[in-house]
Amino acid sequence: MFKVLIPVDGSACSDRAVAQFIQHVPWFRETPEIHLLHVHAPIPIGRVQQHIGDETLAAYYREESEALLAGAEALLKNAGLVFSRHIHVGSAAELIVKLAREFNCDIVFMGTHGRGALPAVVLGSVANKVLHLADRPVMLVK
Repeated sequence: MFKVLIPVDGSACSDRAVAQFIQHVPWFRETPEIHLLHVHAPIPIGRVQQHIGDETLAAYYREESEALLAGAEALLKNAGLVFSRHIHVGSAAELIVKLAREFNCDIVFMGTHGRGALPAVVLGSVANKVLHLADRPVMLVK
């Protein structure tokens, strides 16, 4: 079965990537196995850990990620597509590449830009790093 990893961050660009993927689903012989991913940047622990517990921090990551996944999930559900949701904390590009390998995905389908502070950059830093690290095809959507 063809497997696809779709990393999203709640940005308009990542939602466009999901919409483009949905338009391309008829190209496949069978519906691909879809892995929808959000990678939350870690909060610098330092003194924060003294004030909040691990459970509170995990709940924060989960709630934030679920909110940012909501748009992509709605698009996939409205298209009648089944997917697996994955939430991770860490360096986005490295985790995208690592999980694409672990899930044995045939392609990574993602937006060129995310929610970063420099939307005018030609290619987003995460997308650029994924392109350099990935050992499988990466489809970028503008």
